[in-house]
Amino acid sequence: MNRFVLAGTGSGVGKTTFTIGIMRTLMKRGLTVQGFKCGPDYIDPTYHTAVTKRPSRNIDSFMMSHDTVRAIVARASQDADAAIIEGVMGFYDGKSPLSNEGSAAHISEITKSPVILIVNAASMARSAAAIVKGFQKLDESSNIVGIIANQLGSKSHFEIVKAAIEQECGIPVIGYLLKGAVPMMPSRHLGLVPAIERGDLDTYFDSLAEAIEETVDVEQLLEITKTQSLDVSESIFDAQPQRQEVHIAVAKDAAFNFYYEENLELLRTYGATLHYFSPLQNEEVPENAQGLYIGGGFPEEFAKILAKNEETKQSIRAALERGVPTLAECGGFMYLTEEIVNRQGQVFPMLGIIPGRVRMQDKLAALGYREITGVPGNFLINAEEQAKGHEFHYSTYEGEHTSPAYFSKGRFRAQQEGYLHKNIVAGYTHFHFASNPQLVKNWLTACLEVNNELFPTINEY
Repeated sequence: MNRFVLAGTGSGVGKTTFTIGIMRTLMKRGLTVQGFKCGPDYIDPTYHTAVTKRPSRNIDSFMMSHDTVRAIVARASQDADAAIIEGVMGFYDGKSPLSNEGSAAHISEITKSPVILIVNAASMARSAAAIVKGFQKLDESSNIVGIIANQLGSKSHFEIVKAAIEQECGIPVIGYLLKGAVPMMPSRHLGLVPAIERGDLDTYFDSLAEAIEETVDVEQLLEITKTQSLDVSESIFDAQPQRQEVHIAVAKDAAFNFYYEENLELLRTYGATLHYFSPLQNEEVPENAQGLYIGGGFPEEFAKILAKNEETKQSIRAALERGVPTLAECGGFMYLTEEIVNRQGQVFPMLGIIPGRVRMQDKLAALGYREITGVPGNFLINAEEQAKGHEFHYSTYEGEHTSPAYFSKGRFRAQQEGYLHKNIVAGYTHFHFASNPQLVKNWLTACLEVNNELFPTINEY
């Protein structure tokens, strides 16, 4: 099979553009393509999924063990012809400036995947070779097998860059894109999910594929990225014995769509049946729900609609009053507060479960990995348990309460965060269950215990 990491010398060099274009190109050749994204990003996997018609997977060497990374890649790729792993930031950029941990370079090593490096070669010739040479020499175990040049001025410019890199670095330059050769990428947030669902981006995906086919040697790409399938004997995703069925309601639509695919898969592994409902469509929480999951997304962009959809709001309040164990992450946390204030100062009433409001701002409020430790009374993660996750948002919480949900430690700070009240765990952090599958067991156990109280039966978990 073919498996490779599509990495960049830095952010903004065109990783997503080339990833989508190559995916579409290979699919037009009749190949089954599986996408992966290094790191915790939700947007790029959304594009991958739209192009390949298969759920893209996040793989992250900080939030999950190396064995788990390999298991995710092996399981998702087993019936695919090609697996494309889109890198994050620059090839060597990750958790620390002093090591490869959390970087695309680390993922390529863990998954034994060759690397295609994208270089922005605008306004340079021989200097492009110096850049590639530096990437080769920083970690000589890096398996960079090919180069793609971006933002070139002409075909003759490509020939100059190609000659320099191939002579000095000894690896092939397999293609390029001219400056302005492809249209600007559509919005990466507002309207992305509805546009994909309507098929509005299909023409854009096709235009990328056409550009790739003109100036990238796809046959050479397939030749240099052949590799062996990963062999994984067992993993945390293997079906668990003696599991009991638990029904989890999951809010999923354009406002709430940030879920790690492996989180959902681990819930299923341990016995959960997932039932999706749309707050944007004013759908109610399914009556059989024993648990509730409200993920992240862009509730602020749809705040006017969410504020008016009383049937959904009332059904969520009713579920919480029944004691349904609920996890609300980032956008879900925002939805549970009293109101959202958008960037224009408009105020929209939300569920009113969490005292206080959230206010949108233009400046990024938080970004980074989080190491999470629970607190007593938290049904998801107790005081002796730890997990890992990620935080990324442009809003701030304005309110006071005395019941934080967990301790959150990042690179620059450690503090109590979130909101805990009986059956509610809410906060800005996105948990990754693969960092500690015990959280899934805890959650489903809590669901069964509450269900037993409401509908007494003989159940063991």
